[in-house]
Amino acid sequence: MSKRRLCDLFGIIKSSYYYGTQTKPIDVERVKLKALIRQIFNDSKQSAGARTIIAILWNEHSIRLTRYLAAKLMDQMGLKSCQQKTHKYKHADQEHKTHDNILDRNFNPSMPNQVWTGDVTYVRIKGGWCYLAVVLDLFARRIVGFSVSDSPNSTLTAKALQMAYQTRLKPSGVLFHSDQGTHYTSKKFAESIADCEGMTQSMSRKGNCWDNAPTEPFFRSFKTEWMPKGGYEDIDEAKQAISDYIWGYYQTVRPHTFNNYLPPAETEKRYFNKDLLSGVLN
Repeated sequence: MSKRRLCDLFGIIKSSYYYGTQTKPIDVERVKLKALIRQIFNDSKQSAGARTIIAILWNEHSIRLTRYLAAKLMDQMGLKSCQQKTHKYKHADQEHKTHDNILDRNFNPSMPNQVWTGDVTYVRIKGGWCYLAVVLDLFARRIVGFSVSDSPNSTLTAKALQMAYQTRLKPSGVLFHSDQGTHYTSKKFAESIADCEGMTQSMSRKGNCWDNAPTEPFFRSFKTEWMPKGGYEDIDEAKQAISDYIWGYYQTVRPHTFNNYLPPAETEKRYFNKDLLSGVLN
């Protein structure tokens, strides 16, 4: 039977039949795009979702992509973002002195080094836990200090604060806000606050986690994007992984919704460049 007769029999237009038999050219640009998406996904340790990928594509490669198309391409390649459940944290020190909630949920300072927040979480290691304390600058949600220890005490939180104070070149007049965990109410931590010029201490109201809401997303991001489901072999491995995540990914690569999908370091860089330019022009 002829091809024309077959097309008539099945109601197919003859030109459509011949088009379907032609070899389709390879879309080189689409292949390159998929390779780039896979690289970004792997660099995030298989944690980046469609929104994160489209932000990194734009920030680092000036490639515009819709969330729908990014999700479709990820699905075609079998890329699925990993997720983990979060855990509650138990305090461990003895209470000393609490402070008023001076911050009062004003989570949008106009410049860096105005408001820092602190919090502690635990990280699973083989046979138990280790503890991570961070200090976050609210302006760009940047981690400015952190410490890891096998005990959730005031030494841990004091070391994180001391690191922040040194790396930020000893700024004056910072407001430090935390919850009422005893590692923040202790005399030892109060002494660390006093060592920072002009620093004022603020605390969330008791039992009100929303008073320190901006700090928790960092912990959730680390645990869902970076930490293996079974945790780490030991505290040394955990320390290295935490450092790699903060310096190698979170600060400089990972887009943040609060920063209009820019990484914290880039947001601060643009602020200081704008401030410098304004000073020159004026």
